[in-house]
This record gives sequence, C-alpha cells and structure tokens, in this order.
Amino acid sequence: MLEFAEVSKSFWTGTQRKVILDRASFRVELGNSLGILAPNGTGKTTLINMMSGLEKPDEGTIRRGCRISFPLGFMGGTDSTLSAVENSRFIARLYGLDPDYVEAFCRWLCGLEEYFDMPLGTYSSGMKQRFSFALLLALDFDIYLIDEGMPGATDAEFNRKAGEILRQRLEKATVIIVSHQPATLERLCKSAAVLKNGQLHMFDSLEEARVLYDYQTQG
Repeated sequence: MLEFAEVSKSFWTGTQRKVILDRASFRVELGNSLGILAPNGTGKTTLINMMSGLEKPDEGTIRRGCRISFPLGFMGGTDSTLSAVENSRFIARLYGLDPDYVEAFCRWLCGLEEYFDMPLGTYSSGMKQRFSFALLLALDFDIYLIDEGMPGATDAEFNRKAGEILRQRLEKATVIIVSHQPATLERLCKSAAVLKNGQLHMFDSLEEARVLYDYQTQG
C-alpha cells in the first residue's frame, strides 16, 4: 500500500509559486496498477520522486506499507566512475541481495558485453538506460515506479527480454506509471488518475480519466 495524506508540494520558480500537490490524498493498493496522466511541466517527476522517497513533501504524510522501487531511469544510486560490475554489486549489498546474482542478472539482461566491465561514464544514454532498467528488474519490489513509460532502447533483444521479465513481475507486483501520453498507460494499468491543479483525481478506468485529461489539455 502507498498512501498520500493531505500532501502538499510546491516550488518557487523565481517569478511565481508552482504548486505540484495541494493537500492531496489518495491511496494505491497492491494489485491495482495505476496510470497517472499529467501534462508536461505539471510535476510528474516530482510526484514519482515523492512516492519513492527521493523528495520530501512540504506538508502532509506519505505512508509506504510495502517495498517501493526507485523510479525507472534514476541513476542517483550509481557511480559513473565505477563499472556496471562494481555498481551492480554495490546496489545488491545496499538492498541485502546476493551480489553474484545481481551482477549475473544485469550482465545477462543488458547484453553490454565488454562494456559491462567499463565505467558508466563511458556509456551512451541508451546503454545507461538499459543498465538502469536491468538493476530495477534485478531487485524485488512490490510497487515499481515508471516515469514516462518504458525505456526506448534500440536493442530489440533487450526490449524482448526486459518486457517478458516485467510481465512476469506484474503477475505479483504493482506498477505506477506517470505520463503525458494516454497510450503509454494502456497495456499495464487497471485504473488511472489525472493530476490537475494540485489534486490527483482517481478513476476506475483509463477511458474515464481521458475525458478529464483531454478537457484539461485542450482547454
């Protein structure tokens, strides 16, 4: 279970205060994957970072009654001067897992060959994305957080293997996806929500959420 109770978050942009959440309350139950629709610039990344604990709310309480992942694509726990081998083993120890298993899993899934023994700072953005996703799938979470959908890796074999593993994970785990594109949510989410004026409006289906979202973005 993930619960926000009267949570507020805002930033000063230099000219005005930008409100991300205004005393927002909602709850995500395990087994009910949620897609959140939010236009660009409304605070999607801030919202998902608060879910993971990377950012703190200004006010209110966030309750995490389960294991919640870091956001897909987040590289804050890795060191660009270290190799994928060293990073995967460090993250494994951080989460109390077998370093040999996490290293072997990531090496197999990434398919980076000799680059897996080289520093992350030498990687292209696509290679970093593959390694980040592999790390996410190597760890065992109850809720997986995805900002703006699945990684767009150009490696077809990686996409096939990663997609199959994610489908297996979703048989027992829950996903929260935040995106500005409704099509991104269609395959993975059972319910949907719209971030509007600092409030998260929850709906039973994506179709219902799209009505409000389309009105909001066209208005």
